[in-house]
Amino acid sequence: MTAKNNSYLDQVVAQQAVLEENLRSAPVAGAAGGSGGRGVLAKRAGRAGPARETPVQGPVDVRITGFWRWQTVLVPPNAFVVHTRRGRKEPLHIGLGVSFRFDPGADSYLVVPGAIQTILINAYCICKELQGVLVQGYVQWIIDDFATAYRKLDFSDAEDPMRLVNVQLREQAEAAIKDKVSTMAVRDVLSDKQPIIEELTARLRTVAEGSGEPAARDDRGLGLRIVTVQIKEAVVSSTTLWENLQKPYRSDQNRVARLAELEAQEAVSMRELTAARTAEERRIENERELAALRDRHEAARFDRETAERLRRTGRTHADERAVADLAQEAALHALRLERDLHAERAENTRLQSELRRQELEAELALEAARVRAAHEQALLGLERERITVENANLRNASSIQAELVGALPAIVDNLPAPHELRSVQIGGDTLGLSGLLAQVSAIVDTVRGPGAS
Repeated sequence: MTAKNNSYLDQVVAQQAVLEENLRSAPVAGAAGGSGGRGVLAKRAGRAGPARETPVQGPVDVRITGFWRWQTVLVPPNAFVVHTRRGRKEPLHIGLGVSFRFDPGADSYLVVPGAIQTILINAYCICKELQGVLVQGYVQWIIDDFATAYRKLDFSDAEDPMRLVNVQLREQAEAAIKDKVSTMAVRDVLSDKQPIIEELTARLRTVAEGSGEPAARDDRGLGLRIVTVQIKEAVVSSTTLWENLQKPYRSDQNRVARLAELEAQEAVSMRELTAARTAEERRIENERELAALRDRHEAARFDRETAERLRRTGRTHADERAVADLAQEAALHALRLERDLHAERAENTRLQSELRRQELEAELALEAARVRAAHEQALLGLERERITVENANLRNASSIQAELVGALPAIVDNLPAPHELRSVQIGGDTLGLSGLLAQVSAIVDTVRGPGAS
C-alpha cells in the first residue's frame, strides 16, 4: 500500500530551497567597499576610455565623465549614494543625488535607488484549526536613513541592489503572518484581516525603524521606513473546507430565497385571483352597460326613424302644395309673357316701319345729294372745258415755244444715249408754228437715232 505524498511538506521544502538561493550573497566584486577594492560601478568606470562620458548600465542611471584620476560620478537626483576613500573612517559624500569627484585608485562608492519598494507576499499559513490558509498581501517601504541602511543591509547585487533586502523583509513578513494566523480561527482570518495587518505592521516597523523606546535610542533599526501594509486576500487551501464553510450561509440564503419565492408565488396567486375576479366583475359590468347602451341606441334610432318618416310625409305634402303653387304661378307667368310678347312684337313692327321710313328718307336724301353732286360735277367739267378752250384760243407761238424749251431738259434726260451726231440748220422764223414743230420733230428723230421707231 503506497503512502500518500505530503504536498504541504514538499511545498515548504521547495520554498526553503528558493529562499536559500535568493539569500546567497552577490560576488565580492559587487560589494560596496573592501580593503583597497572598488565597487562594480567603480570598476566599470575604470574601463571607460579617457575624456569620454560613460553611462553605467544598472538599476540606476549613473554617468562617469573624465579620465584616469580626474573622473566625476554624476548621480541622478532620485538615488542614494555613499562615497568612501581609502584611509578615511567616514564617507566623503553620502546622501540623495550627490555627485562627486572620483579617484579609481583610492575611492569606492555605492548607488542605491531611492524610490519606494513593493514586496508581494504569499504566506501559506496553518490556522488554529490546523487548516491551510493562503494569505496574500503586500508591503511598501522606502529608505529613510541611508547612513544606517548601507551599513546594515546588503546592496551588493549589481543588477538589483534591493533584491536581498526585499527577500529578507518578505521572509520576516511571512513569518509574522504565519505566527498571527496560527492563533486565529479560519472564520476570523477570512472575515477580519485587521489583526493580521496590525501585527505585521508592528513587527516590520520594529525591525525596519527600531523599537523607538527611550532605553534604545541608539537602535535606529535598519534605516528603513514602512509606508503601508495591506492584506489583499485570504484563501482556504482545502476545497472541501471552503465549501463546508460556505454551506451554512448558502443554505440560509437558499432558505430565505425559497421562502421569498413561496411568498412571491402566494402573493402572485392572490393577485391573480383578485385580478381575475376584478376582470370578471368588470366584464359583467361592461356587458350590462353595453346592453343598456344598445337599448338607448335602439330607442334613439326608433325615435329618429319615426321623426324622419313624419318629416318626410310633411315634406312630401309641402312639396306637392309647392308644386301646385308653382304650376299656377307658371301658368300666370306664361300668360303674362305671351301678352308681353304680343306687345313687344307690335312695338317691333312699329319700330321696323319707322326705321324703314327713315331709311327711305335717308336714301332719297342721299340720291338727291348724289344728283346734285353729279350736276355740280358736270357743271365743273363744262367750266373746265370752257377754260381749256379759252386757254387754247389764247395761246400763241411764243408761249408754246417757251413751254417746249422749258420741257427740253426733261425730254433730254429721258432720251437714250445718241449713237451719232447730226447737225440740222434751222432757217428763219418764216414758217410759223407748223415749221417750228417740224424742226423740233427733226431734232428728236436725230437724237433717237435711225433705230428708233
